[in-house]
Amino acid sequence: MSPSSTEKLGAHCESTETAVENVATSAEDSSWPTKDFGLIPIPKRLQYNPMEPFHFGILLNASFGFASTFTVANLYYCQPLLIEFSKSFDVTYEEVSRIPTLIQAGYLVGLVLISPLGDLVRRRQLVLLLVATSTAFTIGLAVTNIFRVFEVLSFLTGVVTVTPQILMPLAADLAPPERRASALSVVLSGLMLGILIARVLAGVIANFTTWRVVYYMSIGVQLLVLIGAYLMLPDYPSKNRDMTYFQILFSMAKYAVTEPLVIQMAIINIASNACFTSFWVTLTFLLGGPPYDYSTLIIGLFGLVGMLGVLVGPFAGRLIDRLVPWYATLVATGVLLVSQAVQTAAGGINVAAVIIACFGLDVGRQSQQVSMTARVLSISPAAGARLNAILILSVFIGQVMGTSVGTQVFVQHGWRACSILMLALHAFEILVLLLRGPHCSRKRWFGYEGGFEARRRVILEREKPPSGEGKTVDHDPEAQKEAPIQSGEGLQSDPS
Repeated sequence: MSPSSTEKLGAHCESTETAVENVATSAEDSSWPTKDFGLIPIPKRLQYNPMEPFHFGILLNASFGFASTFTVANLYYCQPLLIEFSKSFDVTYEEVSRIPTLIQAGYLVGLVLISPLGDLVRRRQLVLLLVATSTAFTIGLAVTNIFRVFEVLSFLTGVVTVTPQILMPLAADLAPPERRASALSVVLSGLMLGILIARVLAGVIANFTTWRVVYYMSIGVQLLVLIGAYLMLPDYPSKNRDMTYFQILFSMAKYAVTEPLVIQMAIINIASNACFTSFWVTLTFLLGGPPYDYSTLIIGLFGLVGMLGVLVGPFAGRLIDRLVPWYATLVATGVLLVSQAVQTAAGGINVAAVIIACFGLDVGRQSQQVSMTARVLSISPAAGARLNAILILSVFIGQVMGTSVGTQVFVQHGWRACSILMLALHAFEILVLLLRGPHCSRKRWFGYEGGFEARRRVILEREKPPSGEGKTVDHDPEAQKEAPIQSGEGLQSDPS
């Protein structure tokens, strides 16, 4: 029986419990797994039960952030250690410089080929397998004396370091709608903290001991993540049992070229990450030259300002939860524009401007990423991993562009020319955002409709079904795949 339009809108605004019911009703059997990989018992409190949805509390959310921090760090431990690698393996700087490239190339492969599995298999098992595999590869990195083996293991470590990209859509599924942005911000904060803290830890540890101790430390924290995942990560059924792996990959490519919102957010993401990466890469040149002439140690301390911005992220997430995501993206992009303007005006004259820009760019970038992720994941709960993978791929592209273009402009034309270019890109982001209004239907490419209400609570109240009609769950499998789970974007039923 096809539900009415009003009933569909009511179902779209349901919390995680409704998403759980959708998965439960689409399954033909009523028994759920009690063992991981058919061998290891799942703690009873973590076994899936459609009648008792999991409570996504602060502790579980924080554990997602912790896991993101110390898994993504695998990608960045090597960067301050390249000289030590060269000495230890007796290879040239040119040879050792391939290691970061291999790790990032492996990460790109993992984003494309592994992270979409989050939409096909049980995510608890996938996370356990990924963390266990990355830990095993890290053991190899710590003990090998053969440079070619180290290179191969570096690539493979990058491939399996996609745990945060599995946890982020899972957090969106488990968190209630009114806390979804907050939940995502904690996971994203953990990811960004891992990027910052990995370089610091690796540099400090290697300075007092040997580079191998860095990887021994990594083994230890990954084992903690593995144990924590086993004891805390709830089991959740697969969402697309009727699809094959290649259908999942094809649908991800289809989302990337047919969904207006995904394309819009990807373009903004590329530009924003190009600016963010360019700022941090060229900051070393700016502070190391006149008028500052700071030492490497002092330049490194500016990373602490970035960490402070990351820690503010979860608080910004609570504010984003109160707004329609479009407005949250607009505010965050505005913060980026103002921060870059401060850097353009006085970044090469007064260090206070640099500090303000460091903090503002980190807070604005994280808030922008959270709001855009929340919007894109609202398109289809069943495609969360694929949609998130597209966003992360756009981040990757932006980072590559920012590193190459930003460095070239800075070296040839100076800090202000580079900053002006980044300022123009932030203005471009706002222009792209304004092409589609805050309440556009899912398939509309340009324009405005549905008014300009910014308060998310008001939108939810408007879309509640009339009293007495009750809540209806759409039992059509195709509708379940495409039903949005967040207000403010894509709440109209899919015309296709």
